[in-house]
Amino acid sequence: MKIYETKTAPNPRRVRMFLAEKGIPMEYQQVDILKGENLTAEMRARNPLGKVPVLELDDGTCIAETDAICTYFEALHPDPPLLGTLPLEKATIAMWQRQVEMALLLQIGMCFQHTTGYFKDRMTPVPEYGKEAGINASKYLNILERRLELNDFIAGPAFSIADITALCAIDFGRVVDIRLQEQHRNLHEWYARVSQRESAQA
Repeated sequence: MKIYETKTAPNPRRVRMFLAEKGIPMEYQQVDILKGENLTAEMRARNPLGKVPVLELDDGTCIAETDAICTYFEALHPDPPLLGTLPLEKATIAMWQRQVEMALLLQIGMCFQHTTGYFKDRMTPVPEYGKEAGINASKYLNILERRLELNDFIAGPAFSIADITALCAIDFGRVVDIRLQEQHRNLHEWYARVSQRESAQA
């Protein structure tokens, strides 16, 4: 099997971190999204949306979407659990994973796409929207700051996929100058711990 990805993009990094935490080796094939290699007929046959990452199994079956790929490998390799084990734990992790993805990572992504013009050859940037998305992302950091007052990790006492998504989002945010601020003491402490994990270098 192999994963089609772009090394510098945050969603592929989420998958790489997830697999590194589980010790799962993987072949990665790079796709140059700036050149539009993800939009070729060959890549769209793997994922009609033309997005990365895409997992291609040995029989040719393709699984797109970061969460779907991670869910697949969690089922195959449940230890260490990154999506939870007990029902409440699974639901809590899924809740925070969804919130971090939608309120932080997606907002940073929209800020990047609409303020930098990186994909202006295939979309119409709306700078005002991008600016507002960046503001929304910065506001959500305050929610995570409060959450980490009482929890070692975002979804609770254990490291999970929600922490992976948050770390990748925060690191990507530097591209559009969305950064942790001085008042984010809990986030800074969490960030230091999570960044030291071996998987963060994946």
